[in-house]
Amino acid sequence: MSNKVNNHKTMIKYLILLSILNCMNLLAQDQNADALKKADIDFSNLSRAKGVKEAFIAYTAENGVLLRPFMMPVVGYDAVKKFMEDGDSNFQLTWEPLYADISTSGEMGYTYGLYNAVYKDEKGIEQSTRGTYVSIWKKDKDGNWKFVLDTGNPGLEPKK
Repeated sequence: MSNKVNNHKTMIKYLILLSILNCMNLLAQDQNADALKKADIDFSNLSRAKGVKEAFIAYTAENGVLLRPFMMPVVGYDAVKKFMEDGDSNFQLTWEPLYADISTSGEMGYTYGLYNAVYKDEKGIEQSTRGTYVSIWKKDKDGNWKFVLDTGNPGLEPKK
């Protein structure tokens, strides 16, 4: 009888230990997701402070991809850099991540949120457009978050 009680107590101890480990893993994952969200905010802040070109060059992974409307994917760091060379003197892009999540390994994740683009039209009148975006991120060899895919959808208002 005492052997059954000991086995039961041992089983309960294991279950408690597993529960604690699971909670610790979930906490670590939440902290990593917060770090990814912060990286996305830092990315936007750099875009506001130094321009779209500099921000995208700083946060694009070696194999990063841009998906933009009405064009083929822009694939790889060098291609993204060349794409950004057109300049952003009449264009400001900022965004706010609404959510971030990461893989169990902590090496990949994604963010999504809302963006705001401000630009001057052909008459020099300031215009703005808002939309949604998603970025897929991967840690580089130094442990820094870089996006491997970035895309957005213009428009938050219903079509008229």
